[in-house]
Amino acid sequence: MSTFFDRSAEDQIADLTGFARELLSENNFSHFSIESVNYEFNATFAVTASNTEKFALRININSTRTVENTQAEIAWARELSQKLNTSNSPFRVAEPASFGATGEFVVQKFHAGIGKNLTCVLYRWCEGEEVGDEPSDEQVQAMGAAMATLHNLSLTSPSHDSNGSHDSNGSHEPILPRLSDPFWETENFLFSSKSRLTSQERSILEPVFTEMCNEIAGLYTTHKSHIIHADMHGWNLLWNDGEMSIIDFDDCGIGLAIQDISVALYYFDTPEQDALFLKGYTSVRGLPDYSDTQMSALLLHRRFMLLNYLCETNNAEHQEMLPDYLAATIERAQNYPDTYRPISRI
Repeated sequence: MSTFFDRSAEDQIADLTGFARELLSENNFSHFSIESVNYEFNATFAVTASNTEKFALRININSTRTVENTQAEIAWARELSQKLNTSNSPFRVAEPASFGATGEFVVQKFHAGIGKNLTCVLYRWCEGEEVGDEPSDEQVQAMGAAMATLHNLSLTSPSHDSNGSHDSNGSHEPILPRLSDPFWETENFLFSSKSRLTSQERSILEPVFTEMCNEIAGLYTTHKSHIIHADMHGWNLLWNDGEMSIIDFDDCGIGLAIQDISVALYYFDTPEQDALFLKGYTSVRGLPDYSDTQMSALLLHRRFMLLNYLCETNNAEHQEMLPDYLAATIERAQNYPDTYRPISRI
């Protein structure tokens, strides 16, 4: 018998659309329209309620985040939205919305085909077009300033300390993943017993991974950790007449500002874009210290994290990318630490 993920993407989306309808109906949405807008790592739907309010419903399909992780994500996004969306800032963040029946911001519903409870969240709809893979110079510079703005707000966040803990009912428990962990507290599909790599591939990649993780660990001895977005790129940013909105906080965790910066830099194509991003960042706050080797480690680490995702994902389109992506990763690893162009300091 075929599993849910053996079906075509169209069938999966149709199934999840029905699942989303049931979920919303169970939570006091009586009249609404719904449309699938993204189905890759997770499933996202545009929902328009009877009073014309519009929401983004995210159903975690591939995400390994716990309910507690997701609740922490929502808490941070709410805090940011209260600070940014009511100010004169040119930046906005997606604002979490509660489900009507319970007033909860995070709900779960069992999906029989997938065989597990799926975690679901609602955000109020952000207007604008996705920045995408070809941002303008203005957008690149705005991205840097937006990230620096989040970092300033995160460093003064009253609800989380630098160790990633949250004080609730007298307890002090970590609720966001610690990005000091080599795999950001996700499962290791590269070098564990679940690895799909050959022994030769592992012999090339594993020592490099260890070396670059040691470089990153060194940064944690000299830099302050705090909540970071950890996935800021053009597809998680919306542009609306000069105003930038930041969406998709599903990867946020307790990390370093320079890690956040390196993730954004990973997706740029030219030194000019790097410089514009850093110019935007330093227009708001100073740039963290780093060496060329440390930046190379951070950039290559991002590629390893994406490779790890490709080794475990149920997304058929992404699975097809694995052979070419693996080959290119091996080539870059063999050239480490001279893998990437130096990132200039502004």
